[in-house]
Amino acid sequence: MTAIATLDVTRQGAVARVYLNRPDVRNAFNESVIAELTTAFRELGADTSLRAIVLGGHGKAFCAGADLNWMRAMAGYDWERNRADAQALADMLWTVYSCPLPVVGRLQGDCYAGGMGLAAACDVLVAADGLHFCLSEARLGLLPATIGPYVLRSLGEQASRRYFVTAERFSAAEAHRLGFVHELCAPDKLDARVDAIVQALVDNGPAAVKACKQLVQDVAGQPITVALREDTARRIADIRASAEGREGVQAFLHKRSPSWRP
Repeated sequence: MTAIATLDVTRQGAVARVYLNRPDVRNAFNESVIAELTTAFRELGADTSLRAIVLGGHGKAFCAGADLNWMRAMAGYDWERNRADAQALADMLWTVYSCPLPVVGRLQGDCYAGGMGLAAACDVLVAADGLHFCLSEARLGLLPATIGPYVLRSLGEQASRRYFVTAERFSAAEAHRLGFVHELCAPDKLDARVDAIVQALVDNGPAAVKACKQLVQDVAGQPITVALREDTARRIADIRASAEGREGVQAFLHKRSPSWRP
């Protein structure tokens, strides 16, 4: 794995953990964080020995959005430089979202602005009770544009209509009620719950997990047309006929563990 300065990247068996490691600035984004997250997820996503990634942060906050020094610098940028910076953030979010491995977000602290976009790009979100969320851009005369597609999918249109324009802070309990967060737990139970979800992922067929993730991204919001029905039939036929699919079914029928499960 490439040495990474603002991230703490570790591996244990088939699981990688990527932690934002700027606790002194509440894990806020700057150009380096964005570039290094992009590199990390590209490299980890291409590693065939891995089965899952945990995305978290060190310190009191998961991610507070944009770094203040970076924002001061951006205040003097022209349109072209602003566009390039925004594109880098958009590309990073897409790299996390489209990573072939499932990404479990471990939210131990507050999650604001761009941090909400990073959380929304994860496949599963587990949050500690007591933290807060905020789409704070409108307070600064800005808008959550690059993170918008991911937050809208995770938070839902109706809730986004409110929180995009009001920039109100809301609780982890409310985020859970709205479906943005999958699971809410006491802070001292966070790691145990994340580990249980990761174990569930590792127990499943590795190719099947990747195919399931891709299926959701491809099918969500699509009309159920003839073409979609044919596509889904092809997908299940492909995986049934694959070595992993055959092994999984045979293991189930013979009441034994499949070969991919230690």
